[in-house]
Amino acid sequence: MHLDHPEVFPERYTASAEKGERALRVGFGGPVGSGKTATVAALCRALRDTVSIGVVTNDIYTREDADFLLREAVLPPERIVAVETGACPHTAIRDDISANLEAVEELEETVGPLDLVLVESGGDNLTATFSRGLVDAQVFVIDVAGGDDIPRKGGPGVTTADLLVVNKTDLAPYVGVDLRRMAVDAEAQRGPLPVVFTAVRQPGGVDPIAGWVGERLAEWSAVRT
Repeated sequence: MHLDHPEVFPERYTASAEKGERALRVGFGGPVGSGKTATVAALCRALRDTVSIGVVTNDIYTREDADFLLREAVLPPERIVAVETGACPHTAIRDDISANLEAVEELEETVGPLDLVLVESGGDNLTATFSRGLVDAQVFVIDVAGGDDIPRKGGPGVTTADLLVVNKTDLAPYVGVDLRRMAVDAEAQRGPLPVVFTAVRQPGGVDPIAGWVGERLAEWSAVRT
């Protein structure tokens, strides 16, 4: 696991990534259909006027997520790169990250200088984490349609991501989900690590996530200067 929360998980502590002149890299993981691509799209719309952004998407055999972002025109086409992993999504973000690293470096060389690179994993399960060699922070996206027992089940994505996003809260009344129970279970699993309950497709739904990313960017810039 890449995550670096020594005050919460001292046994998982790893040295912080060296902060040079490159962009901050934030990974987005989560189960299929949880809203990862919608979250990335909404973040691009929210930040693109003030932050220089690039996106790397991961799909096993297609470019579907990248094509969605291109159709939505969230960024100029040259700022969106697709990686076809050809294997389990976990491998490309955690074990053999070479294809993703090449994509990130290509973005920084051809479009840069960039402030922020968003790396979206292919659809995965609750065990997915990003290599620290690939990203500097990880966001894990789940949704209420998956059931209110997801936080209770835990898994590395839920328990150790730098930010947990519980998406599609507007659907809770229709799928019989208890948001209060999800909040209690998430806090029990994560301790002080932050959790956001939102619906990213709703007006202002991405704002708390954009605020969190903005804080990470400010910290990154402070170290670089």
